[in-house]
Amino acid sequence: MVSFSDVLQKVKKAIREVSVEETRARSSDAPDAPVLIDVRERDEYEQGFIPRAEWVPRGFLELRVEDIVPERDREVIIYCAGGTRSAMAARSLEELGYTKVSSMAGGFRAWKNAGYNFERPRVLTPEQIKRYSRHIMLPEVGELGQGKLLDAKVLCIGAGGLGSPSSLYLAAAGVGTIGLVDDDLVDESNLQRQVLHNVERLGMPKVESARKTLQALNPDVQVNGHQTRMTSENVLDLLANYDVIVDGADNFPTRYLLNDAALKLGKPVIHASIFRFEGQVTTFLPDEGPCYRCLYPDPPPPGMAPSCQEAGVLGVLPGIVGCLQANEALKLILGQGKSLSGRLLVFDALGTKFRQLKLRKDPSCRVCSKDPKDIELIDYEAFCSIGG
Repeated sequence: MVSFSDVLQKVKKAIREVSVEETRARSSDAPDAPVLIDVRERDEYEQGFIPRAEWVPRGFLELRVEDIVPERDREVIIYCAGGTRSAMAARSLEELGYTKVSSMAGGFRAWKNAGYNFERPRVLTPEQIKRYSRHIMLPEVGELGQGKLLDAKVLCIGAGGLGSPSSLYLAAAGVGTIGLVDDDLVDESNLQRQVLHNVERLGMPKVESARKTLQALNPDVQVNGHQTRMTSENVLDLLANYDVIVDGADNFPTRYLLNDAALKLGKPVIHASIFRFEGQVTTFLPDEGPCYRCLYPDPPPPGMAPSCQEAGVLGVLPGIVGCLQANEALKLILGQGKSLSGRLLVFDALGTKFRQLKLRKDPSCRVCSKDPKDIELIDYEAFCSIGG
C-alpha cells in the first residue's frame, strides 16, 4: 500500500521548490517576473493573498491556467496554505507542458510568519457573486476585477444621448459610483435617443431621472447627481473625486474646459461626439498620448458645427458610440486590453463602417505641453465664439 505521504514525498523530490524569501525577492511588475498563482480555496484567499498573485482554486487550475499563462516557458510559482497542494499542482502543470514551474515551500503560512506584506481581497456578497457571475468567470475580470469595478468612480458629463448608454452599461457592470453632470430637464424630444428617461419624467431634472433609472437597474451603484453646468469655478471640484471621466458633452466650451481640468488633475477622459449619422470616440490619457487640444487646436467657426438640435441625429447612433465609451472605461478600470489613446475611432451608421485614424501628441500643444500646475482654467464661450 502506498500512502499519500509517500506520494507527496515523491512529488516534492521531482518538482522544484522555492523559499518565501526567493519568491519575495523575485516578485515584481517586471515583464519577465514569475507569475504567482494562489491555489487555495475562497475562504483561505479572503484571509489575504500575496500581492500580484493570480487566484485560481486548485480544482480549476488545469482549466484556467492557459488563460493566465499562455506561454509554456513562462516561469510560474504556485503557492497554497502550507505547500502540499501547490506541490501537486506544480507536477500537474509540468504534465501540461510548463517547463519552469515551482512550488513555494511553506505556502502562505510561511509568507505571513516571515512578516511579508500581503493584501486582502474585496469580498463579494453571495448576491454579488450571482449577479456578476458572467464577469467573474472571465479570467481577465474575476472576483478581483469585479472588486475593482465596485470600488471605481466614474463621472459622466451629460445625462443625454451619450450619457444614457454609457452610464447604463457602467451601472450594469457594477461600477460602484457614477456621477452625472447635467443642468437640463427631460424634454419630449430627448426620448428618441436618451434611454435613461421616459414620458413619466418629462420636466424632471435629467440627473434625477438618471438616478432613478440606474439605481433601479443596480442597487449596488451609488449615483451622484450634479445638477449644474460645468464652469471654470466648479470643474476641479466636480472631477476631483472620480477615477475616469466619460465625456458626453454636446458643446465645444465644455469639451475644452474638461480637457484642461482633466490634464491639470491627471484624469483620463473618454471622449465621444455624434452628428447626424456619424460618431467618433477616443481616449485621452494624461502623459501618454494626445489631448483634445492636440486633436482640435481651435474650434470650428460658428455655424460650421451645428448641434443635434439643429442638424438631427439617428436615435441609435449615441447608443452605439456610448457603449464604446463604456467599454473603454471598463478596460481602464480593469487594466485590461488596449485603450483608444492615440486612435480616433469613427463610425458611419449608414454604411455600417468603422474607420480608425491615428492621433499624435502635439509637442507644442497650448495645453498638454505645459506643466499641469501651469494650466489655467477659463470659460471658453468667448473662445468658441458663442458668448452672449
